[in-house]
Amino acid sequence: MFATQLRPKLIASSLHLACSAVLACLAAVLVFGVWYPWPYGQLSGATDLFLIMVGVDIALGPLATFVVFSNTKERKKLVFDLLVIATVQLGALGYGVWTVFLARPVHMVFEYDRMRVVHAVEIPPEYLDRAPRGVEALPLWGPTPLGLRPFKDNAEQASATWAAINGISLSSRPELWIAYDQAVPAVLKAAKPVSHLIAKAPQFAGPLRRALTDAKHNLDDTVYLPLVSRVNFGTALLDAKSAQPLAVLPLDSF
Repeated sequence: MFATQLRPKLIASSLHLACSAVLACLAAVLVFGVWYPWPYGQLSGATDLFLIMVGVDIALGPLATFVVFSNTKERKKLVFDLLVIATVQLGALGYGVWTVFLARPVHMVFEYDRMRVVHAVEIPPEYLDRAPRGVEALPLWGPTPLGLRPFKDNAEQASATWAAINGISLSSRPELWIAYDQAVPAVLKAAKPVSHLIAKAPQFAGPLRRALTDAKHNLDDTVYLPLVSRVNFGTALLDAKSAQPLAVLPLDSF
């Protein structure tokens, strides 16, 4: 008797699990293929958050189906119960994906002596209309490279520094942004040869060389800058002549 009741429950929950896994894969493609291309998921802390969110969502939905499913239950009641479970599960998944979207990386900004990944959630809403013409404050496809202009005077520098102490980084202030091309001379002045990084941290040699091979670039023609993100530190690899970004790696080069 128990086995007769158990088999339909297992089939129903297995089908639910398969559907949940497909939805999770589609969400992962969107999150890590569009909003958090590698390695920004790791640098921004989105990977762990997404895995926890999806893991809980995938586990609880099929488990709830296993509990409520029964061949002896009235059809309308069973359909209603399953619809409630699906609605709650989709709502939780949608809310989680929306939360990840709001925190997505939007810009990689040269911050005078380093690169900083700026996330949508880090830019105060009241600052969004201060972005210079031609620069989208919150692009869907990012992160886009930008630079910071010099301070107009000591008062502006003091104000920006105080705001940074209170949690609003210089790179999160759109009024300071400039096109990346304008910052290239300063970028090249601040950047250092990748060979120096390998000498300082030999354990980075393998990942660095693989990244340059993928980028079809030579070691001698590449420079780097340390990179700051919300959760972790990284390294931005740049062309030694144009300063154009080649790759970003989750290697702390500070």
